[in-house]
Amino acid sequence: KMSQTNKTWVTEFFLLGLSDDPQTQLLLFVLFLAVYFGTILGNLLLTSLVLLDSQLHTPMYFFLCNLSLADLCFSTTTVPQALIHMLSRKKLISFTGCAAQVLLFLFFGSTQCALLGVMSYDRYLAICDPMHYPLIMTWKLCGILALGCWSSGLLASLMDSTFILGLPYQGDNHIAHFFCEAPALLVLASADTHRTELVIFLLGVVIIVTPVSLILVSYVCIIMSIIKMKTVSGRLKAFSTCGSHLIVVILFYGGAIINYMTPKSSLDLGKIISVFYAVVNPMLNPLIYSLRNEDVKKAFRNVANKLFL
Repeated sequence: KMSQTNKTWVTEFFLLGLSDDPQTQLLLFVLFLAVYFGTILGNLLLTSLVLLDSQLHTPMYFFLCNLSLADLCFSTTTVPQALIHMLSRKKLISFTGCAAQVLLFLFFGSTQCALLGVMSYDRYLAICDPMHYPLIMTWKLCGILALGCWSSGLLASLMDSTFILGLPYQGDNHIAHFFCEAPALLVLASADTHRTELVIFLLGVVIIVTPVSLILVSYVCIIMSIIKMKTVSGRLKAFSTCGSHLIVVILFYGGAIINYMTPKSSLDLGKIISVFYAVVNPMLNPLIYSLRNEDVKKAFRNVANKLFL
């Protein structure tokens, strides 16, 4: 019996990907490669600017650097493997590789959730209580908050992964996805998944809903403070800074809530949503912040002048 159980236990998974048409796969390869290149370039450039320009040595950009690092790792967890599979016939991944992907994807994704919540708190203090902002948002507190974000991401991913990977996988090994994501993997489990789904939902409340609630409360206060500002330029600058953060928040949390916090929907819809927040969003984050932020544009000009003049 023991040997039979070992024989039927899944040791590798076959990823069905986004399409089985060779031409479509080639097109997707080009698009994914371009987006991944943009993700690496954009996040490294933004991080370099923050490190090189002393004007950007502020809590806001410190958290932005952490977000860029999380974005890079988040994208690297899935995209390179997806690119390789788009050019190969056998889209196989070992059980260990799949487990590592689930763990890392949840780790960096959960860390992003926490970081976006902390960044909204930072903007709230900067706009609603500017007099006390330097006293409250010290570098010591920034370090503690950043460490808390990464630690909470690791803890959440370990808990989720323990329940997901602890399930028996002894039947179908075809994952209807382009990477090992928890909702797609749970469909293949050879046991009841209700307890695991409940754990994912409850952790989602802590990791996703709590930061979203903090963000919503922060921005209600921020909007009220902006409306009270006397100067038009002050209002525009505040709206520009916060607007970029809100765009990132809506794009990221929207997809995460649909895939992890709602009842099982269409697998095809889940894949499309995953493409957006796992592949596209990490590229958009630095673009949104840099294109909508005058401080970053100024820093880029300063660094460029030092390097090329």
